Amino acid sequence: MAHFLSIIFDAEEVYNSAGENFSISDEKFFIVGDTWIAIMKGEPLSERSYNHIAFKVSDSEFDEYVSRVKQLGLEVKPGRDRVNGESQSIYFYDYDNHLFELHTGTLQDRLLRYSKKQ
Repeated sequence: MAHFLSIIFDAEEVYNSAGENFSISDEKFFIVGDTWIAIMKGEPLSERSYNHIAFKVSDSEFDEYVSRVKQLGLEVKPGRDRVNGESQSIYFYDYDNHLFELHTGTLQDRLLRYSKKQ
C-alpha cells in the first residue's frame, strides 16, 4: 500500500510505527496534498464491491494518473455510464481489494449537472 500511495498519489510517508504500535497493528501515515491518510496492517477484504473512495484530479493530469495506475498493473474496473456533462473517472482496485476512483470533476459540477433534467 505504501508503494501504491507513493506511485499514484506522490504520497509522503511521515510516520511508520515499525512495530512500536500505539494502535491495534502496524501503521503508517502519509500526506497526499493536504490530506492525511493512515494505513494499518491487516487482512485484505475478502470480496470486492463498489464502495470506494474518490480523489479529485485535474483534467490536465488525468492521463498521467491513468498511466501510474497501469504502471502498477492494477485491475481497472470498467467505469459506469456517465450522463452528458459529467467529468472523466477511472476506477481501480488496490492490492487488498479496496476500490479507488480518480475523478476530474468537482462536487459542485456534479450537483449542478444532477440538478438539471436529462
